[in-house]
Amino acid sequence: MAWQPEREPLQELVGYLKDALSGHDQNAQRYATMMLGQAKSSPATANYLAYILSNGPLLQDLGLSSPDSILVRSSAAINLKNTIKAFSKAYPQPDLVYIRSLVLSALQDPTSQIRSFAGSVISEIVQKGGILGWPELLPELIAFAGNDAGNISPQTQEGAMSAMAKICEDNKESLDKDYNGQRPLSVIIPKLLDITSSPNPKVRAFALASINTFIPQTSQSVLASLDAIMARLFHLANDPSDSVRRNVCRSFTQLVDVIPDKVQPHMGGLVDYFVLQQRNTDDPDLALDAAEFWLCVGENERLCPSLGPFLGQIVPVLLESMVYDEEDILRLEGDADDADQEDRPEDLKPQFATTKTPRLATNGHVDTTGEAAQSPTSGNPITDDDLSEGEIEESDDGNTGSLEDRWNLRKCSAAALDVLASHFHGAVFAVTLPYLTENLRHPDWTNREAAVLAIGAVADGCMEAVTPHLPDLVPYLLSLLNDQEPVLRLITCWALGRYSSWASHLQDPSDRKRYFEPMMEGILNKMLDRNKRVQEAAASAFANLEEKATKGLTPYCGPIIQQFVRCFGQYKDRNMFILYDCVQTLAEHVGPALAQQELIDTLMPAIIQRWSKVSDRSQEIFPLLECLSYVATALGDAFAPFAIPVFARCIRIIHQSLEEYVASINNAALDKPSKDFLVTSLDLLSAIIQALDFRKGSELVETSQPRFFDLLLFCMEDPSNDVRQSSYALLGDCAVNIFNQLQPFLPALIPVLIQQLDLDNLRGQDTEQGFSVINNACWSCGEIAMNENAGMGPYVEQIYQRLLGIISNPEVPTSVNENAVIALGRLGVHCSQTLAPHLGEFAKPFLLIIGPVEYTDERAHAFLGLNRTVERNPQAMEGCLLDYFKASAAYARHSNSNLNSGSLGESFQRNLVGYKGLIPNFEPFLQQLPERDAEKLRRSFNL
Repeated sequence: MAWQPEREPLQELVGYLKDALSGHDQNAQRYATMMLGQAKSSPATANYLAYILSNGPLLQDLGLSSPDSILVRSSAAINLKNTIKAFSKAYPQPDLVYIRSLVLSALQDPTSQIRSFAGSVISEIVQKGGILGWPELLPELIAFAGNDAGNISPQTQEGAMSAMAKICEDNKESLDKDYNGQRPLSVIIPKLLDITSSPNPKVRAFALASINTFIPQTSQSVLASLDAIMARLFHLANDPSDSVRRNVCRSFTQLVDVIPDKVQPHMGGLVDYFVLQQRNTDDPDLALDAAEFWLCVGENERLCPSLGPFLGQIVPVLLESMVYDEEDILRLEGDADDADQEDRPEDLKPQFATTKTPRLATNGHVDTTGEAAQSPTSGNPITDDDLSEGEIEESDDGNTGSLEDRWNLRKCSAAALDVLASHFHGAVFAVTLPYLTENLRHPDWTNREAAVLAIGAVADGCMEAVTPHLPDLVPYLLSLLNDQEPVLRLITCWALGRYSSWASHLQDPSDRKRYFEPMMEGILNKMLDRNKRVQEAAASAFANLEEKATKGLTPYCGPIIQQFVRCFGQYKDRNMFILYDCVQTLAEHVGPALAQQELIDTLMPAIIQRWSKVSDRSQEIFPLLECLSYVATALGDAFAPFAIPVFARCIRIIHQSLEEYVASINNAALDKPSKDFLVTSLDLLSAIIQALDFRKGSELVETSQPRFFDLLLFCMEDPSNDVRQSSYALLGDCAVNIFNQLQPFLPALIPVLIQQLDLDNLRGQDTEQGFSVINNACWSCGEIAMNENAGMGPYVEQIYQRLLGIISNPEVPTSVNENAVIALGRLGVHCSQTLAPHLGEFAKPFLLIIGPVEYTDERAHAFLGLNRTVERNPQAMEGCLLDYFKASAAYARHSNSNLNSGSLGESFQRNLVGYKGLIPNFEPFLQQLPERDAEKLRRSFNL
């Protein structure tokens, strides 16, 4: 007998579902959420939820209105999906069959939202049970969507195709797997192409959106159908449905990356088509999808040149699209003098710690292999349904974002213009100039604003072409800083920031006085504009100017800091974050020039006053700690008066975060604390330890409660890559600056360090960030080795094996390899006897990797360690002896001092002279080297 619900539990569950999504009674909402959470543990709950989802008339019998009925059924679908996801065991087969049948029936519901939710539940069932767990599903959905029986209602066709689209999106990889010699995708794609001929526009749109899901994968199944896909796209290009044409635009945009060679022959027709679609004022989403085509093509090195002949068509439509539309203008009219108004909670964006550059003992460059450029295109290929009154969207969280934060046609067009300018340079400016001439002084502020946006967009790519116009353009832009429209003042700040490089590098003092100083002063003044968004734009532009002017700002530090202090006194919470960035960027670039007592007395009280207001658990603490890290580094020992309370607070934050993390591990109901509390505190501790002299830094660490190195040990074992990266940077800084405090804790710390050097730890992790952790671990290992001397003896064998694993792996980034060989060489300075038996194993990769490394003290230490190891086992160099002689000659060429004096020069001298005695025919051996190297060795080492 089929399962049937009991009326009382059913009514209870309906009540909880209603209360859970109701905002009228928070107590009832919390209680309902708790009860629904408890109900998940019962397998029968899924049956009840499926029953409620699929039975709209039942809820009306229970006295619910139509909007409430939709709300309850939607809530049932959401809870059913989450219950299926959370349920660890397989459902009993009868229950599973029951749930599947009800959810499938919900695809026929007259309400589009219920059909959409049913599709989400079906997709979750497939994800949980696998493609083969419900083998009849896909053929059934395709048959419904394609109306194979000829009697399927349009609503059911839409529901089935909507579910199919969700399954494709959520199960991309599994649909392209081989199952007994067959790939589901090989069957699905031809079927989807057939369905794009449906007379129902929503079904066509969903079918094409489903195909778009697989195009970026470039699987064999997709490649086999590319010609058919292209043919279908050209057929659908003039479809009367905007939703279909949106997906056509998305298809071509994706094909640009997948098969640029097949797109290129059609570029002339595609330009005409996308220009036409972007000018569609009735559907801004369609226009946006069209604009993203230019952005994608512009970023494709193979296709971008093919746009050259069409710039006269493309650039004008981009410029047109950069003008605010009427709806945006209405939304912007509320922007006024709001600088004195407190920020709303929703105005504050989540804050995250900035990922730090790994510590380098080498050239200072960091590999970014594997780093993918972020596509600006929408990640959701599903078209929207027309929602009936009272319906809610599944993904709607009630926050559509502010106008300035949304990705829209205007921003996309400006980004595309920027990309095209960077490729075509003056040719783009030539098309843009007439528009600027017409609109820069236009009586309508929206046209003036769009023209300023265009000026800023072409700044990087067209600088050479724009430069002759800047002596006239910059003063005019400065005058726009006083325009009555806040939006125009805002965009002008941004545009001036884009040209700050030009002004910063003017050499003539009179030109600097005429252009650079007014630009700096104008942006600086706007940091206290009467509008908060203008303040933010000005602060961001000034940070940009700081990046470009660098030490050129040193003479102006006084007035700059005075303005920063005024901002500290007037800014509300949101803009405080960008103010921290301004302070830290100035500290980064002027450095010790900030350590004048007058400047310290002006700046630090304002920072400390804000510091005292921000709680330990506020997200504002992240940028504040980062800012203080740069300030401490710039002030050096002059930071000492502020170090004790700052250091103690960092220790407190770290201790509290670790305790909260442990508590969350032991109690799943507790939220895990953000790792950024640890990262920013560790980074500030590093900066303070580097800034202060040895005695003051040692006192801070020695008096720390809880003990400093006990906390560091916990952080070195944290599961977060970011935390461990900062931990090993701090460990190395301690080795450099306060080794006497570190030394007693090495027996506990070094085994953890050795474990971190194991490449096997990277499996299943973010490898790029994981390599940054290993990079810092290598660097700190080398610093410890240089100070612990022969005390490293008990650990040398284990460390060697780990470092060998790194330098022998071709997938390891260059910077990590370089730090690993330097750590290995520094280990040999005092432990060469232990390394000597392994010399033949590591000498060749050592010499190969260290060759391009900059000539620094660390490189010198590494060679000293290698030389001492060679001296103990010279025969082991047989396989790479010429490489060693070449490296010796290169070092002699780059040395600014007398190589024959000091321990390094003496070690080269001993080894080379020793080899001269060991090699019977030394002169013929030396002649195998390039003549320049051989002659340098003869002269420098008396060979």
